[in-house]
Amino acid sequence: MTRRAAPRRFHRRLLAIAAGALLASSLQPSVVLAHGPDPLFGTGTWNANQVVGYRWASGLTPPSWMVPALDAGAGDVGESKASRAATFVRSSSAPSTISYGVMPCVSYAIACVDRTGVPSSFAGMWFRAQGWVFDWGTLHWCQASSPAVDGCFDAENVMLDELGHLEILGHHANYSDESDYTDAVVQAFSRQKPATGYNRHGFGVCDVARLQLEYALLAASTPVSTCLDLGTSLTLTPSTTAALGGQSVSFSARLKVAVDSVNARALSGDPLSRRTVLLQHRPSGGSWATMVTMTPSTTTDGAYTASWPVYTSDDWRAVFSTPAGEGVNGSTSSTVTVTVSGCVTRCPTSLDRVS
Repeated sequence: MTRRAAPRRFHRRLLAIAAGALLASSLQPSVVLAHGPDPLFGTGTWNANQVVGYRWASGLTPPSWMVPALDAGAGDVGESKASRAATFVRSSSAPSTISYGVMPCVSYAIACVDRTGVPSSFAGMWFRAQGWVFDWGTLHWCQASSPAVDGCFDAENVMLDELGHLEILGHHANYSDESDYTDAVVQAFSRQKPATGYNRHGFGVCDVARLQLEYALLAASTPVSTCLDLGTSLTLTPSTTAALGGQSVSFSARLKVAVDSVNARALSGDPLSRRTVLLQHRPSGGSWATMVTMTPSTTTDGAYTASWPVYTSDDWRAVFSTPAGEGVNGSTSSTVTVTVSGCVTRCPTSLDRVS
């Protein structure tokens, strides 16, 4: 592995196997702009929320101190994927294998994976043995000693990284100063204890961004990763556009990711639930004012409703403001006009205000 400047980091390239041949650097994903979603590694994805089994390869079972960390890394996928990406569980009958000690990997790798067979299975994952001597020094896994020694690699973190590759994640492209290193676990360089991020046990926002782009949100209410910057669309439909004064009109809004197959990919046109959508009103010659926060539907993804009594012919719209902590932009529906004529019971002399 290649030694780099402090904090100490060592290159861990992904290995791919195709047509029975071992391919390394020639199959690396293309470079993308820093602080964007992870690049793709390959083209095939698993089925939505597919459960993928793995087992230890015969005669190459990881040592007892490593097994819990690898299984925990698989659990970290399900806890942090925020998408309909696959999950991974150990099963004695699984066709996919994980090996310890014997590796068909390039000489500088501490771990590698072959995702051939997706979406049915994967061809293998391999971890270098504790004590392996590289040109930069001896490999230490943090779980092999208690307390863990400085300079060790965290097996749970590396397992999560390799499973990220299996999902379809390529190495994240960092800023030149790597100030955004913790935005992704799937990295070309693994950090060692005690460097920041060496024991990260959940996908970072830019890992999640790519998973959401390829697999869609786990649910319509799942926040969109802040590593994304997607447009939204918002529509508003009144139950009637011709009402009697004092009649309560029902307003229905629908909030979605804007249709954009290039930038939004699997998220294009998907509904967004449990966000804050406001119903606004503008009297003739007046300014917009928020009347009520619309109620998210419990049965229809991306739907919001509100009812309001109308007394004069005025304009209405729905507004979704850009949220903090989510990678989507705000949007405003087209204006709809509700025309009022006559009265339900009596015609007021001024606009009734309902608190």
